[in-house]
Amino acid sequence: MRAPAGLLLAMLAGGPALAQTGDTFTCGAFKASAQRDGPLTRWTVAGTTEKGALRSPPRFECLENSALIVEIAFTGGNGTVAVYFPDGSDLTYSRAQVDRRNNRWILPIQAKPHVPPALRAAFDYHCKMDMPLSPIPPGSRGDCVP
Repeated sequence: MRAPAGLLLAMLAGGPALAQTGDTFTCGAFKASAQRDGPLTRWTVAGTTEKGALRSPPRFECLENSALIVEIAFTGGNGTVAVYFPDGSDLTYSRAQVDRRNNRWILPIQAKPHVPPALRAAFDYHCKMDMPLSPIPPGSRGDCVP
């Protein structure tokens, strides 16, 4: 009974994204679930199952009713944020490389070309990760949030 009430509250709050932390979640064509397995948590996204020691259950969020965002917080430290797109592609970053501000996800600017064009405006982008193996493309700094 908790999951439908939480979903209803998220819908009433408005905004472009729906989130759920319950056991099952649907976003467009994606189905995700999470279950405790002793001291570990097992989660399945898009038919792939993973298992780990988590601080809390995975957080599932639906963006634009098509992109599934999965946030994982490991007990041993950092976590990950994975974005699954309807075209079958996905991006995964360390939680430290992704920000969240004003109810929007902020990805590294290097991710922008890998986000399907129809969803690029659903994200903001930062320029914090200028590294030799992953340089910021020339001319793209104007797309970065301060």
